[in-house]
Amino acid sequence: MPRLIPLAFALLGLLALVPAPAPAPAETRPLGFGHFLNNDALGDGKDRWQTGSYTLSWLRGPEWQGRLPGRPFEILEYRLSGAVIAPSRLKSLRGDRRYVGKSAVSLHTQFAPTPQTEADLGLGVVWTGPANGLSGVQRQLHDLLGEPRPRAADSQLPNHLYPTVSAEIARPIALGRAELRPFAEARAGDETLLRLGADLAFGQREKGALWLRDEVTGQRHLGIGGTDAGGTAFVLGADVAHVFDSAYLPGGWGVQPEQTRSRLRAGISTRLGRVGLFYGLTWLSREFVGQPEGQLVGSVRLRLRF
Repeated sequence: MPRLIPLAFALLGLLALVPAPAPAPAETRPLGFGHFLNNDALGDGKDRWQTGSYTLSWLRGPEWQGRLPGRPFEILEYRLSGAVIAPSRLKSLRGDRRYVGKSAVSLHTQFAPTPQTEADLGLGVVWTGPANGLSGVQRQLHDLLGEPRPRAADSQLPNHLYPTVSAEIARPIALGRAELRPFAEARAGDETLLRLGADLAFGQREKGALWLRDEVTGQRHLGIGGTDAGGTAFVLGADVAHVFDSAYLPGGWGVQPEQTRSRLRAGISTRLGRVGLFYGLTWLSREFVGQPEGQLVGSVRLRLRF
C-alpha cells in the first residue's frame, strides 16, 4: 500500500485540473477512427517480449472544431485493444517472463483543462488469460506461417480482470513550425506507474487534428483528422517511468519488474494522394530483472481518405 501513495497524489493532482463536466450534449456523432499496429517483426525481427499489439479507437462528440474542448466528456473515445507478451523462447520459460495474452476495453476523454494544457483521462478493464482467445489466434498465425507453436502459452497468466485508470497531462510548446510536448502520465490497475516524457513533432504536420497515445510504445497516432491534411512529418519522443508493480510480472513466478522503464521512439508520416502512412520504431528498455537487453518494436498505421 505505501507504494501507491505517490501515485494517488499524482492522480489527485491531475484530477484537480479537471473542470466540472458540461451537461451531456443532446446529440453526438462519429468524429474519427484510429487504429495502430505494433509488432517486433517490424522492428528487430524477433518474436519476443512485447511481440505484438493492435488498438482500435472510435471517437464521438457533438462536433470537432480543430481543438480540444475545455471540459471532459464532450469528446469520448471508445478503445479496444489486444496484445501478446511472450518470453524470448516460445518453447521455454526458463529464466524468462511469463506469457500473457491480454485484451482491454476502455473509455477515454480528451480535453484542455487550461488554454495551455491538454489532458486525457481513461477508465477501463484488462482481461488476461486463455479465455480471451489471443493465444489461440497466435497459434493459428504461427501454424499458417510455418512458425513454431507458442508452447509457452500453456503456462500463460491465468484468466483475470483488472480495472484500470489512467491520466495524462501535457503542455504543447510551439517552436516555429515544430511542436514540443512535455507530458506526465499515471496509471493504476494492471500496472502501477508514473511516467515523464516529451514528444517533438516537425515537418508538414497535420493541423487541427486529435492525437492518441499508444500504450505499448508511446507513439502518438491520429484519432480525428485535421483541417489541414499536411504532408511529410517526423516525430521524436522519449520517456521514463517508475514502475511500482506489474500484474504481468507476478512475484511468485520468480521474475521481478525493473523499477525504471524507458522508451525512445521515432516515426515518419506521409501522404500519397488519399493514402496516409505512418511508420515508427521504438526502443523499449528492459522490463524485468534478468532480461538480457531491450528490444526494438515497429509500428504502422494506414489511413485512407475518401
